[in-house]
Amino acid sequence: MGADPHGRFVDVYERAYEPILGYVLRRCRDPEDAADVVAETFTVAWRRIDELPEGDEARLWLYGVARRVLANHRRGELRREQRTEALREHLASLPALTHTRSPEEDFSPVGRVFRSLPDGDRELLSLVAWERLDTRQLATALGISRNAVRIRLYRARRRFARALATAGVDHPHAAMLEGSSL
Repeated sequence: MGADPHGRFVDVYERAYEPILGYVLRRCRDPEDAADVVAETFTVAWRRIDELPEGDEARLWLYGVARRVLANHRRGELRREQRTEALREHLASLPALTHTRSPEEDFSPVGRVFRSLPDGDRELLSLVAWERLDTRQLATALGISRNAVRIRLYRARRRFARALATAGVDHPHAAMLEGSSL
């Protein structure tokens, strides 16, 4: 159509953004979802700029796109809710989870100390202990260098060992935790 697709898109966006946003806000549960739907609507407009009608027809075309994006969004929410409910039912049927504990009923003094660690330390130590990831795998999973993994892991282990000692937990692996690395 036009020689300047970028300029045309900017013009359509400036004229249609507020009406499309209002349309979507009135149909979404929360503003974050509305922002996602509006962004996807204008992404479709950019990809299909040559199909975008001229004048006020562009806004009407965008309403149609927004309506379809909203429908996709709602279907996705419904699928997510159904999968979540199925997972809840499955987890409720597992014998190990029939008696859930409150944080006050934690498993052991070590568990309470572990729970007191910063989120980053808990995540890192959990990935090593439970998921058995090595430094290369941790670096990939966390999006950081292997050297950064080694440093963070060393510090997390030291904080855990100190917290165990402070809590008076005589744990056989506390000395190993403080000085070990992957």
